[in-house]
Amino acid sequence: KERDKVVKLSAPFKDEPTEIARTEQRYAGLQWTQSGKYALLRDAELGRRRTRTFLMTDGGAPQLLWSLDGRDRYNNPGTPVMHQEESGRGVIMEKDGVIFLDGAGASPDGDHPFLDRFDLKTKKSQRLFQSAHDAYETVVAVLDEKSDHFITRRETPTEYPNLFLRDAGNGENGGERKALTSFQDPTPQIRGIKKQLVKYKRADGVDLSFTLYLPPDYKEGTRLPAFMWAYPAEFEDPSTAGQVSGSTQRYNTYVTNGRQMLLALHGYAVLDNASMPVVGPSRSANDNYVEQIVAAAKAAIDTAAEKGWVDPKRVAVGGHSYGAFMTANLLANSDLFKAGVAESGAYNRTLTPFGFQNERRTFWEAKETYLRMSPFVYADKLKTPILLIHGEADDNSGTFPINSERLYQAIRGNGGTVRLVFLPAEAHGYAAKETLEHVEWETVKWLDTYLK
Repeated sequence: KERDKVVKLSAPFKDEPTEIARTEQRYAGLQWTQSGKYALLRDAELGRRRTRTFLMTDGGAPQLLWSLDGRDRYNNPGTPVMHQEESGRGVIMEKDGVIFLDGAGASPDGDHPFLDRFDLKTKKSQRLFQSAHDAYETVVAVLDEKSDHFITRRETPTEYPNLFLRDAGNGENGGERKALTSFQDPTPQIRGIKKQLVKYKRADGVDLSFTLYLPPDYKEGTRLPAFMWAYPAEFEDPSTAGQVSGSTQRYNTYVTNGRQMLLALHGYAVLDNASMPVVGPSRSANDNYVEQIVAAAKAAIDTAAEKGWVDPKRVAVGGHSYGAFMTANLLANSDLFKAGVAESGAYNRTLTPFGFQNERRTFWEAKETYLRMSPFVYADKLKTPILLIHGEADDNSGTFPINSERLYQAIRGNGGTVRLVFLPAEAHGYAAKETLEHVEWETVKWLDTYLK
């Protein structure tokens, strides 16, 4: 059965609308190509995170191009390259039925961005460019419909990101490369930070990974206090749960690598982007949320300790938004950590009774899960020191500032150790330079107090 229908109304909008398509799942978008002869229609099975893309032509029935699990990064065909018309409207760049797809190129050893030429008539693609394994290079602009020339942003662990003019050449790594910019490193202080991708398994066999940052003067075999930064995600398939994201070939910068990386300059090992998958049926995966994030955190700490990088008795955990929610849950339900830093989180799921993140059941349908996942309910067990940070003007419907205020009161009332910091005029994401510097100061001071 169809869920939605798509209709077209032509200017000057006086005639009756004409139906052009119906979708089996919920309508998720329609993009026209440059010539107006083709369109890409999407529908989405939101509960399962599955999206389908159909090709539409004048008078023809929609033809399926791709059906993709939204969490499956390895098989993602890419995103159409757009062209901005004089009117300011964005359309898919296309000529004679040929479009271009720009993708992350995710793989077990990290991301290798690519550019494909895709023929809508034959449904076949041709790889024009893919980042080499010793660099991280993304296509930022295609200069003509033939894709003979395009602009890339290229970086390596030792070369600062700069823009280059490329031609397609004959191979996937592109042809001639001509420098367009010569930007210099604005933060040489972080240049010596050591970085590597670490892969390991959870006790249930699910593949996991994190990016490890070590201080510039790190000596092999030294066990350091550590900070783990993570954000949970739900998966139906264990194989997609273990997929690697990011790249070790990126130049270390405050912007691309995140401010948590800077903790390496203060003598910490940083376990960044630690995998925190919650695997199970889409409707009930969260029934085992707590158990799975605790198991994932333990696997990361055990791996880092076995490698000799980390002192397992001096590890802190942190996260933003749903990562902050994860942080409070880990501290309330395990003894793995000595401190926590939770930024702009939600901690009482009865305040989001009609669903949250990818949980589609209401509080009344899954009371036990809502309560089990609420660290507020376990505030009497939350004895590990936790730093709560929140934007005073948080406009995200699930993370209003009252969340941190009430958790602070609950922990304090039960004799726990907690500090609450409100950031004036900041919304859910922090923007001001002064704010970011202050959050960094608060975090370093908190970790130094409880880990060193």
